[in-house]
Formats: sequence, C-alpha cells, structure tokens
Amino acid sequence: MGQAPSSPADSSVRDTSLWLWSPEFLDCESIGFEDGGYDFTANLPDDCLAHVFQFLSAGDRKRCSLNRHRLSLDAKAEILPFLPCIFNRFDSVTKLALRCDRRSFSLSDEALFMISIRCSNLIRVKLRGCREITDLGMESFARNCRNLRKLSCGSCNFGAKGLNAMLEHCKVLEELSVKRIRGIDELAEPIKLSSSSSLRTICLKELVNGQVFESLVATRTLKKLRIIRCLGDWDRVLEMNGDGNSSLTEIHLERLQVSDVGLSGISKCSNLETLHIVKTPECSDLGLACVVERCKLLRKLHIDGLRIKRIGDEGLISVAKHCLNLQELVLIGVDATYMSLSAIASNCKKLERLALCGSGTIGDTEIGCIAEKCVALRKFCIKGCLISDVGIKALALGCPKLVKLKVKKCRLVTGEVREWLGERRMTLVVSMDDDETSGVGIVDGGDQRVLETVAEEDPLPVTDGDGGAGVAGGGRIGLAILKTKLGLLAGRNLVACTFRRWSQSEATSSI
Repeated sequence: MGQAPSSPADSSVRDTSLWLWSPEFLDCESIGFEDGGYDFTANLPDDCLAHVFQFLSAGDRKRCSLNRHRLSLDAKAEILPFLPCIFNRFDSVTKLALRCDRRSFSLSDEALFMISIRCSNLIRVKLRGCREITDLGMESFARNCRNLRKLSCGSCNFGAKGLNAMLEHCKVLEELSVKRIRGIDELAEPIKLSSSSSLRTICLKELVNGQVFESLVATRTLKKLRIIRCLGDWDRVLEMNGDGNSSLTEIHLERLQVSDVGLSGISKCSNLETLHIVKTPECSDLGLACVVERCKLLRKLHIDGLRIKRIGDEGLISVAKHCLNLQELVLIGVDATYMSLSAIASNCKKLERLALCGSGTIGDTEIGCIAEKCVALRKFCIKGCLISDVGIKALALGCPKLVKLKVKKCRLVTGEVREWLGERRMTLVVSMDDDETSGVGIVDGGDQRVLETVAEEDPLPVTDGDGGAGVAGGGRIGLAILKTKLGLLAGRNLVACTFRRWSQSEATSSI
C-alpha cells in the first residue's frame, strides 16, 4: 500500500466492466453498514487498494491522510485494538502523525510502544494532544525508533525525562519542536544533549520553563533557533552562545522577556544570517547595534517594535553601516525617518525585499528616497503609512527592478494610481485595498494549487495574546482613523503571507 504511485492514473485505462452496485442490492443490516461498523477496505488485497488510490487526485490522497510512507491517525484510546491490523497493512510508514482532540482520551504508553515495535523505521513523528502518554512511554518509544530525525510534540503531558530519553537514544535527531508541554514546569530537570548529537533545529513555543533547554541552545551543531511566547527571563540562555563558535544561522525571538543583554549574546553568533526580533519590548537600539556590528553575514532582518520607540533611527543607521549584504528588511511599528531609510537605501545595495508597516513617520519623502536609491529592490510592501499617490508614482519611476508592489490601508492612496501604474509599468504586479480578490490569492504549490489568504483581520486590543498596537498619531490628517483600525498583528501576518507568496512564486516563474 505504501508504494502506490503518487500520480493519478489515466482515466482511459479504467476497466469499463466495473460496476457500482446500488445500495438497495446490499444487505446493509447483515454486514453492519448502518452502524458504521464495517470497513469495506478490510478484505481488499493491498494491490487492489493501491490500484484504487491511483485514481485519486493529490488533494484526495491528502485528505485520506495516506500518501506513500506518511500516515496520520486519530489517536483516541479506542484505536488500540486496531493498531496491529493498521500497521500490518501499512508496514512502510516512516512519517507518523498522532492527533487527539482535547475532549477525548488519547492513546496510552502501551499503544505508543506497540507502534514503535511495528514502525521501527520512523524518521518523523508528530504528537498532538496525546495527554495519556507519559515519560515511560516516550522512553520505550525512543529505544525502538533510533532512526528518528524529526520530533514535534504539542499539548502533551510528559516532561523532561521523556525528552531526555529521546535525545539519548535518537542520536540522529535533527529537528525538535516543543509546544505547550505541561511536564516542562518549574520543577523540571534540565534537558541534556549528548556530545554526539546531530540536532540542527529547535522550536520552543508557549513553555512555562523553557530555560531547561539551555544546553540545547548552546550546542555548536545548532543552526536554527525559534523561541516564541515562552515565560521567564531568556537573557542568560542566549548568553550561552557567547564562546564565538556557534553555528547558528537563524534566530527567531517573539514575545519574550529578553533585553539588550540577550542580544549581546546573539551578537557573538558570527554566522548569523536571519534575525527576527518580534514584540520584545526590552530590546533597544543599543542591542540591535551590538548585533549588526558583529554579525556581518546578516541577510534577513525582521523587527516588530510594538511602537514603543525603543528601536528607531539609531539602530537602523547601524544596520545600514554594517549589514552591507542585507537582502530582506521588515519594519513593523518602527518609526523610521528619512535619515535612517536614506542610509539603508544608500549602503544596502543588495536589498531586494522591503516591508514597512504601521509607521507614522514614513511619508512620500521617505518613499521617494527609497525609489531613488534602492536600485536592486524587487518587492515592496507598505501598510498603514502616510503615503499618497505621489510616493507610489515615485516607486514606479525609480526602482528599475521592481516586479511586485503591495499597498494596504494607506488611506491617502487612491485607486487612480493603479491605472497610472498599469500604463507606466505594465509588468509590475500591484496589490491594493480595492482588489476584487479581497485578499485571497492562489499560489502554485507544485501539483496542486494552494489557497492563501492575505491577513485582513480586524485589529485586536493590545492586551490580547496575539494583538498589537495601532499606529500612533502626530497630528497628521487621517492618523486617528489609522490608529483605531490598524493592528500590528494584521501587519505582521500580511508581511509573512506576502514574503511567503513571493518566495513560492520565484520558484515557479522566470522573473
């Protein structure tokens, strides 16, 4: 079954002698169909079932949660008696997802052990809501699945002992994602990493005591680190990278208690290429300057300043001075002025992607500077700024390599400029508020088309866990309206969707 072809079979080869019998000719009561207790595929040979899957489209196979070596199960406790039958039939599974909703009892340690015996070649495992699995279950699973390369667990109850067992026995583990693990509390033991570990990526989300992963963050093999909405002070953990031999190339910090001290530790990661500083109110220009002065290879920089003005011109001028290889810059809630934007446009000659959102200091003058000096700029996104048609026209007349322009919630920009752009730059792809698609776009995703929605949410209050602050005013026309209707969350999601769509479209276009 696991070796079924991945492309649908040609309809011309279908056997025309096959008949679909009407349910009235079947004795449904005798076979238990009315009670839902009969599986019509149970008595089908594997070759026959594989032949059936040839006629399914890629989307249908995905909905069946079975595509070659990948299997996804509803991990309720009731599945235990059926596990031998399932894995006897699907004996080539290497990627397994076990999900259980919060209102049901999940499978237990016994079921997880049975799975590890029958699927010893697993390389990727995802656990969601499996609250009945304990540290003992994780340890037995780790002993039998030593080839595991990627582990993602969320909303589970096991703790540090179970994760330590995974790290001890799964020597080739490369990616670890941990989200809302209740066993990682204030009393949890430290997570330890063996010297022979090959861990490359760590993602920590919404943990009470994520600091127990300190030794993992400090490992020299680590390439990517993401810490999002975890409690406690993270300065000391980030300082562990201070020996200068770190291999980290990507760091994402979001909604953390981290200050310039932590950024000083990050600055010693000389190989750093991507840095996201998102809604960390204690970080300032000083910490940002410390990072960019020492991380000369920085190519992508995302900053969400929460409009508290701790990061501004001073830090951005340091970026312009030291980050000569910068290719992507995203500024959300950062009051950049002509001084800093002019320095970036003049010095960062390789800048290709730029996004400016929720700033009350960016107007037509600043956009004109970007249009004049950013000769390599290909994609530009602006949202919630005080620009008008004059600034948009300046971008069209400058920026010779510009291919995509997105303008959202800039109230002084009118629909007339779209027609003007169509006449002057016919090859330029423009997205504005008056698009008929209402923020919904289609992205080519290989053999299937993926629906992507551009964020157009209503703004949330600042106190909300995912909310943001509005655009602060300075007495300018229309700023009060922006302040009440523009949320930083929408700005952040817009930029993420924009750059994700841009990166995917680059792979399928010749532009």
